Amino acid sequence: MRHAIAVDAQANESVPLSLTLGLLDRLEIPLLVTNSTGRLLLVNDRAREALGLPEDAGWKRLNLFADVLRMDPQVLLGQIESGESEVDLQLDGASGKLRARLERLPNSEWLVMRLEPAGSAPSAIVEDQANQPTVQSLLQEREITYRNLLAAYLRLQEVNRQKTVFLASAAHELKTPLAVIKGYYDLLLSGSLGKLNEKQCDILQESKESCERLVRLVSMFLNYSTLESGKLVLHLRDNDLRDCLTELVTRWHEAFQRNHVRLESSLDENLPIFKFDYQKVQQTVANLLDNALKHTPTGGCVTMRADLHFWERRVAKELPAADRRRQRNQQPNCVRIAVSDTGAGIAPEHHQEIFEDFVRVDRTSSGMGLGLAIAKRLVQAHRGKIWVDSELRRGCTFTFLLPTDNQ
Repeated sequence: MRHAIAVDAQANESVPLSLTLGLLDRLEIPLLVTNSTGRLLLVNDRAREALGLPEDAGWKRLNLFADVLRMDPQVLLGQIESGESEVDLQLDGASGKLRARLERLPNSEWLVMRLEPAGSAPSAIVEDQANQPTVQSLLQEREITYRNLLAAYLRLQEVNRQKTVFLASAAHELKTPLAVIKGYYDLLLSGSLGKLNEKQCDILQESKESCERLVRLVSMFLNYSTLESGKLVLHLRDNDLRDCLTELVTRWHEAFQRNHVRLESSLDENLPIFKFDYQKVQQTVANLLDNALKHTPTGGCVTMRADLHFWERRVAKELPAADRRRQRNQQPNCVRIAVSDTGAGIAPEHHQEIFEDFVRVDRTSSGMGLGLAIAKRLVQAHRGKIWVDSELRRGCTFTFLLPTDNQ
């Protein structure tokens, strides 16, 4: 019989096919034979009557999965491929509920499905089979949901990539003209192109400050796109942190004076020379100073401190807890840098989200909500950590730790 079916796959009107159909029609068991795609190859009379299929050759155009079972073929074939000898299903026939058993013929791509009345099985089996369509439908829904979620995730990833590319391209295009404009402002304010009266100087100074703000935003966009694309590279070299922070304070002194905010610094004299990225650390502290300046009112004060610190979590895996308790006088293993302000403060429920991208707790302030997010990523790239201590109307203190044993 198996040979006759194989001949039919090549010649639909051959004599072996007629003989095979005749033999199948004499069987008491309703039987269907399909290929791996579900196309019906052979259907005996009892199966045709049980399923209500047309008497002529119209059933040859039907598909087992799409037209008879109405189920996802991947779910059924996956069960068979996983090692199950046969898959039991329940479906509606022309005369009521039917129990279907689907199996693959050994060493072939053909599938055979036998039909039985649903009541022919023992009561326990019938109850289990009654639940089968529900289980199969749940599996099918889960598969569809998974594919939809995967497609949505991939679309979001592509949108996010395009956003990063756009930000980087726009920032690069703006960087050069802004630098030229800022250079002209400096040239005019220096008096090299002629003497200016007081009102003209004030207008040019305000324009220059707006230009500098745009330059900072462009720089922030470039840094953000670098971090988003995973292209951040740290240049770890032996550097003096006191020189790094002193240079930064000198650079920001004028901006604080213009806003009538006092900037103070307190740097430990024993700060060691250790490996860190000079520019990235300056950028991190600059973002914290910029954030403090924006949220400190006129007449307020911003303080930057740096000192040696022992970070217990960096040795937590090396020593048992009992040993750590006994060793009270631990040697410093990191530098602690803190920027404090006398602003309005931040409510405790916002302490975590302010380090996320494009988050601004104070909607009235300027900026894009990227400064703290970039600072956090740069600190983490140095294997450090950053956090905020703040209460409403009591100012903020942003603190981060830099390990001194970075290799």
